[in-house]
Amino acid sequence: MAKNREIIQLHVGQAGVQMASACWELYCLEHGIYPDGLFCDCSINEDCSAFFSCDRSGQCVPRVLLVDLEPSVVDEIRIGTYRDLFHPSSLLTGCEDAASNFGRGHYRLGQTMIEPAMDRLRKLCEHCSSLQGFMMFHSVGGGTGAGLGTLLLERLGEDFGKASRMEFDIFPSPKISPVIVEPYNAILASHVAMEHSDCTFVLDNEALYDVCDRSLSVREPTYTNLNRLVAQAVSCVTASLRFSGAINVDLLEFQTNLVPFPRIHYPLVTYAPLAPGSTARHEQPTTAQLTYECFEPGNQLVKCDPRAGRYMSCCLLYRGNIAPIEINRALLEMRSNRSIQFVDWCPTGFKIGINFQPPIAVPGADLARSDLACCMLANNTAIRTAWTRVADKFQRMYDRKAFFYHYLSEGLEEQDLTEAIENIRTLIKDYEEIEK
Repeated sequence: MAKNREIIQLHVGQAGVQMASACWELYCLEHGIYPDGLFCDCSINEDCSAFFSCDRSGQCVPRVLLVDLEPSVVDEIRIGTYRDLFHPSSLLTGCEDAASNFGRGHYRLGQTMIEPAMDRLRKLCEHCSSLQGFMMFHSVGGGTGAGLGTLLLERLGEDFGKASRMEFDIFPSPKISPVIVEPYNAILASHVAMEHSDCTFVLDNEALYDVCDRSLSVREPTYTNLNRLVAQAVSCVTASLRFSGAINVDLLEFQTNLVPFPRIHYPLVTYAPLAPGSTARHEQPTTAQLTYECFEPGNQLVKCDPRAGRYMSCCLLYRGNIAPIEINRALLEMRSNRSIQFVDWCPTGFKIGINFQPPIAVPGADLARSDLACCMLANNTAIRTAWTRVADKFQRMYDRKAFFYHYLSEGLEEQDLTEAIENIRTLIKDYEEIEK
């Protein structure tokens, strides 16, 4: 594996910063790093250098930037268990909230935060020997995540054009919505981000709630439960960048294998095994079971039925002691059963990654400890149903010009909203064309 291919992570807005807490808690456990950043013996194990900058004394500092327009969520990290892990200048906060308004996050308040954020990113890049790319975590339904998140993506494209840019987006759910103007924010953010992001992994809270309730027996899940589940999937996606394996997959390979056309870059995320902690001693999945579970709609971390569309490409990322021949057998069996439909023009369809490092369960978390795990990233035309759902909600409000004046008063024009919805409608048609 090529060492020192660094990734810088950006966590923007409340959802992004709360995901940071869960992700970095898990990374520290996987690399044997204490909450104060000590105890990484880099003379033995250099793998953590993708995510951590480590000195000879064993002090490790995450390559990360946390940004929010108001301080309360980041303050929880500043006084929490991992307060000594993060560099103080990596925690950026403003004084005024975006009030769930894309315009405030992107134009008025975002402009005051963007320069300090870019200065910090340049310093982080200077400490990288061979920067591979950026990973951004944000919600496209909130004001800061949508507005400031897309502003940062635009600037990353201008200043670091050749580096990969990946997103993990919390997308609007079908029924659960914490924000009334979520469709406006989501359509505007997706329109702006479309040409500045190389690959966007879509998640939604309703799917995560369902997984916690149905599969993990968590009756009243909190955001901590949801974020720890997301962290396991993210850890699986990034394991090849940090640990050795039989078949390693880096950020550029995701892009090459998952994105057939530049605009069609919204893969679904599925994780297996989803078993509650109480069953850990009694259940250990086989490779075939893991593979089958990844194609189950109930294991998806976004609400849409993959059986309603066709697969363009699947990236299956396995963790643990798994032989490639077992994976090939499982996939051959699935294809022979015709239980999964691929588009006619994609003859192979599967990209495999195998990493020897088994998954680690966070103490007290919901997922059972397992020696094997698999995360599937699948580009499926069924994602158009999620886009259609949000576009229809947008149109209903926009036809009445409901809540519209809030956006006009923050620097947006009517043309911005019409262009955004037209772009998303075109994207939905693109997916329909691909399926034909």
